[in-house]
Amino acid sequence: MTPEEPAVPSGDTPDPVQRELDRSGTVADTVAELTGDDLAPEERRRLLRRLAGQTARAWKTVWRPREAVSWLTNTATDIAPYITVRDLATLRRHHPDLTGDALAERLIRNAARTTAAIGMAGGGIATVEWAAPPTLLTAPVLLTAETLAVVAVELKLIGELHEVYNQPIPGTGTQRATAMLSAWAGRRGVNPLSGVRGMAAVLGTTARKELRDRIAKRFGRNLTTLGPLLSGAAVAGYLNRRATRQLGDAVRKDLGRRAIEG
Repeated sequence: MTPEEPAVPSGDTPDPVQRELDRSGTVADTVAELTGDDLAPEERRRLLRRLAGQTARAWKTVWRPREAVSWLTNTATDIAPYITVRDLATLRRHHPDLTGDALAERLIRNAARTTAAIGMAGGGIATVEWAAPPTLLTAPVLLTAETLAVVAVELKLIGELHEVYNQPIPGTGTQRATAMLSAWAGRRGVNPLSGVRGMAAVLGTTARKELRDRIAKRFGRNLTTLGPLLSGAAVAGYLNRRATRQLGDAVRKDLGRRAIEG
């Protein structure tokens, strides 16, 4: 086994996490699946375990919080262009009886429930891991996986709220992703005055620092996942739901104000 390969417990039966990794795609693929708001709890736990395994495979440095935040910032930037944002027509097909503020409220509610479910899943996995033999999943990689999944759900929410308020984010896929990352870090809508030409394909120094600081705060909040027994799952779920709700409300308020002024 080379240093780049994850450790697999000895014996005839492969580690369950390793079996899942052997069938998995990329980190972006797994994150995209985790952003779904209709996953069964067992499926969400399975995907989060897979993402944690992929995180362990990709992140080979000795764990320190600073390194975790750097990895999360880089990875969130890399996967953001692959997050599927439904356009207004698709959203209306999925929610035929809702428009405007009512549709925005439903999207925020669903996203908050999804991030809460991710927190619950992470807490449940952590509880099992305390009593299970060592596997690929350690506390650091589980925290990074949960944080990355939550960020992806909230980026998707921001993109879809822009659709609801008829302010779709312009530009290429990479430009839209960069704009969503900046909006997520600043808890605001995308600046409509920037236009396509003003939207860089990479984050500037100030925007990247803002993104890094915001991810650091979210990573720290997710430490509650590691609470004893099921208390960690319950608290993580509650905090994720509250944070996503606050983010969604802030972006909706900003977009709603711009719609009125326009």
